[in-house]
Formats: sequence, C-alpha cells, structure tokens
Amino acid sequence: MSTIQEARCVERLVQGQDTKDGAGVRLTRVLSHDLQERLDPFLMLDAFGSDNPGDYIAGFPNHPHRGFETVTYMIAGRMRHKDSGGHEGLLQNGGVQWMTAGRGLTHSEMPEQEEGVMEGFQLWLNLPAKNKLCEPWYRDIQSEEIPEVTTAAGVLVRVIAGQSHGTEGAMQREHTEPLYLDLHFPATDSVVFEQHLPATHNAFVYVYRGGLDVVHGDNATGVPIKRMAVLTNGGDGLVLRAQANTRAIVMAGKPLNEPIAQYGPFVMNTREELVQAVDDFRAGLMG
Repeated sequence: MSTIQEARCVERLVQGQDTKDGAGVRLTRVLSHDLQERLDPFLMLDAFGSDNPGDYIAGFPNHPHRGFETVTYMIAGRMRHKDSGGHEGLLQNGGVQWMTAGRGLTHSEMPEQEEGVMEGFQLWLNLPAKNKLCEPWYRDIQSEEIPEVTTAAGVLVRVIAGQSHGTEGAMQREHTEPLYLDLHFPATDSVVFEQHLPATHNAFVYVYRGGLDVVHGDNATGVPIKRMAVLTNGGDGLVLRAQANTRAIVMAGKPLNEPIAQYGPFVMNTREELVQAVDDFRAGLMG
C-alpha cells in the first residue's frame, strides 16, 4: 500500500541540448537558463557520458565562479580538481565533489584518464543572497562515504543530499534543503519507488538508464531515457514505476524566491553585483 497520499504529476518533459563547455568537452545541458526560475534553487544541470576520449580529454581548465555551489557526481571516470583556495582532490567512480564558490575562486577539472568511459553530472545550486559572498568551501566525497539504502522493493538509493527512507545523505544544506538521489532499480520490471517531498519544493527526475513512469493515482506518464521530467508542486511526494535496471536521479529543493542575475560563471541577484564580480575577477580577487 502506498504511503504517498497525493503523488506529483509530470508538468513537462525536457530534452537536453547538446553543447560543449570547458576546452571542448561534449555534454548535454539538461537544465538550462530557461528553467532557472521554475526549478529554483537549481540553476543548471549538465549530463556527460562518452567512451571517446576526444569528447572529454581537454577537460575544464582554470575558470572562475561566484555566488553558487557546484556539485559534480562522477558515475564513471577520474577527474582532478584544483582551486585557488588550495584545495585539490581526485573525483572518481561514484564520488561527489561539492564546492561552494561563495565570494569567488578559480578552479580546474581535468581528466586523469586517456581512455575508457567518463560519465556523470554537474549541478549548479544557488546560494541565498546573504551567503553569496561567503568563504569558499570544498569537500571531496568518495563513493564509500555516500550513504545507501535499499528499499523493500529492491531499489538501491544513493543519498547524496537530503534524506530518503530514514537515511541521511552525505550533504545537508539549510537554506535550499536539496534532495539528490541516485536510484538503481533492480532487474525486474514495474518496481515502484516512493519519496516524500515538501509540497513547495521544486523537483525533477532525470533518467540515464532504461525508462520509468511517474505514477499519479490511476494514471502514469512515461519518462524515457535522457529526458527530464519537471514535476508539479503540491501533494506529499513522488511515485515512480520503472523498467528493469533503470537508473535515474531525483532532485528537489526549497526555492529561494530571489532575483537571479547570471553572467557566465557568476550568479548574483542584481546586474550591479555581476559588474562587481567581473571587476573583481579582472583584479585578481578570485585567485
């Protein structure tokens, strides 16, 4: 019997746009500028995945950030992080790199492999206005540090942030309250996963293996591979029913309801703050 009394529906399905970033890394921009207000506090989501070194080998040389957090989840591959705050870490299979840019820093993310598969996601998570100029911060979370729970139906849940089925995630954030789950469904069709969500939190699901249905009452909406389902607000949670061996990420967060002003790698609240960010970068104040 379902513990979700009023499940969310699919508001729209989004197909990501193929693009290049960094020094020519091929990726799919799933959550773009057009959805920033709708999916507040999430600013961007990129998916990358290739076994062709030419698609990723050039990496992301030094570049600046200010005003938000970056969360990189590496499903497969090895990438070295270095930043102007003196932090360095190796992001590898199943690990997460969580960086708070705050008042600003420069960093690089460079592959440490010349062949094989590199696959994962990078999320941009906004900071509230009062924290946009906070002290930069960084944490490497190795795969074994990410809490996991297996539901009674056999779904393995990697809890990167937030909470699921009584398991606290590796990260918690007070103002945006992000939920970041990586779901691994078993080798059986029609297995159901449920997740309670606050009614006001914005949420979405992205499928990167297989396919699933978002179930609401007697109805269901299919979400195929490489599609993001933006979910309606309201109700008390989410119900998914998946094909065998489906993998998907679920994200939800508390909206900040503040103005969003973005210029490239800087995300502030006003144009004037963006001008200041550019000036500070040019003056060498971001490392």
